[in-house]
Amino acid sequence: MPKRIGRYTIMLTTLPSIIGNAGVVGKKEGEGPLANEFDKIHEDEFLGKDTFEKAESELIKDAVSHALSKANITPEDIDCCFSGDLLNQCIGSSFALREFGFPFSGLYGACSTMALSLALSSTLIDSGALNIAVAATSSHFCSAERQYRNPLEYGGQRSPASQWTVTGAGAAVVKNDDGDNPKIAAVTFGKIRDLGITDANNMGAAMAPSAAETISTFMSDTHTKPEDFDLILTGDLGKVGSRLLRELLFKENNIDISQVHNDCGTLIYDLESQDVHSGGSGCGCSASVVCSYIINKLRKKELNRVLFVGTGALLSPTSSLQGESIPGISHAVLLTSSEIK
Repeated sequence: MPKRIGRYTIMLTTLPSIIGNAGVVGKKEGEGPLANEFDKIHEDEFLGKDTFEKAESELIKDAVSHALSKANITPEDIDCCFSGDLLNQCIGSSFALREFGFPFSGLYGACSTMALSLALSSTLIDSGALNIAVAATSSHFCSAERQYRNPLEYGGQRSPASQWTVTGAGAAVVKNDDGDNPKIAAVTFGKIRDLGITDANNMGAAMAPSAAETISTFMSDTHTKPEDFDLILTGDLGKVGSRLLRELLFKENNIDISQVHNDCGTLIYDLESQDVHSGGSGCGCSASVVCSYIINKLRKKELNRVLFVGTGALLSPTSSLQGESIPGISHAVLLTSSEIK
């Protein structure tokens, strides 16, 4: 059964396992440094469909199918799938998953959705309410950009702090299992923090305060320090937000994560050669990186203890047009290899 420690952190006593995982991406992501880690790279941005939104649904369908196949289970084995995306009413997930026939819980945590889906899946499995769950999410550059900023045809100049929405999806199958699989050991559901950022082209600055809050909360609750982790991974603050996060943590809490911190938004692209400015963003950024590169490293024992902190900017086109600021949210999931009990 889950056990709360400190004020906000939940320890998972059965250590639910990730028995299958997959990350699929688009062409630009497949040209980046993690190309060899992904299960599939799609060269066509439409994925054979006639709209970008349908293409995004195909991405998440592909990721879930790969994860189920690698876990050697069928859709009939799944008790619930937790998934979301950036599109209005989460249509990327709902239209993708309707044909699988398993129970579905739609989520919206913006770019923190992969961490949120993993946290909810593992907590419910640890409680005994579920046996097997799928955690997933997706994003698509073209569908997200025209929803949140400008029509693609507009061709507006992007600011140095802006990030490139990842075309990609990730999925993980979670189950209590004694085998040699990565484990989920703890979760912290984050608080909303809002420091008044209004620039929709600077998501990193909007999300960094919530990431700092969640990391410091997790460490306080668990009595841990940065050196207790092989990696503290945020997703996705980009280059600008990552720098702000490290500064905030040190200034507010005297926590120095500089030696163990990295960010999905800076890992997925080559920031020098791929013209993505501050790095990657979008639900599919952390989803595709964590559900391929990171979990694969845990599976091979190249990493043993990873604190994954998914970061999200809780805005909409409506809120931006009404002059609202951009609140941030971050959820933490402690991932371990099977060696760490």
